[in-house]
Amino acid sequence: MLVRLMYASRAVGAVDDDDLLAILRKSKTNNPSHGITGVLCYSEGVFIQVLEGGRSAVNRLYNRIVADARHTDVVLLSYEEIGERRFANWSMGQVNMHRLNPALLLKYSERATLDPYAVSGKVSMALFEELVSTASVMGQS
Repeated sequence: MLVRLMYASRAVGAVDDDDLLAILRKSKTNNPSHGITGVLCYSEGVFIQVLEGGRSAVNRLYNRIVADARHTDVVLLSYEEIGERRFANWSMGQVNMHRLNPALLLKYSERATLDPYAVSGKVSMALFEELVSTASVMGQS
């Protein structure tokens, strides 16, 4: 059974481009053997990530993320059974936030900042779908 899980977390320390690249590389190495695909978005200390795959594999990965000391304020935004993957092309892609029009963030929230803590999971998923379709996704496999 396939599931899609979306979560948000705050980075405990500073995260630079090299750190993000390391996360993507590790995901691209580990995820295919577990059947996990997804996309990562990072902006101003906040991660939003969508993971897709078998229920057990996605649950195990999410539990590791929750226990990872590099994350704080981990919040499950959405969890659903799915018939097909939305992000099947990415072992782990990354939304390029540098190409994002701030008006898109204002469409879904009070301010032009990425803040999944201030909106519902449904709104976060709608925003994320639009982020993926309007901003370039790097790290495609």
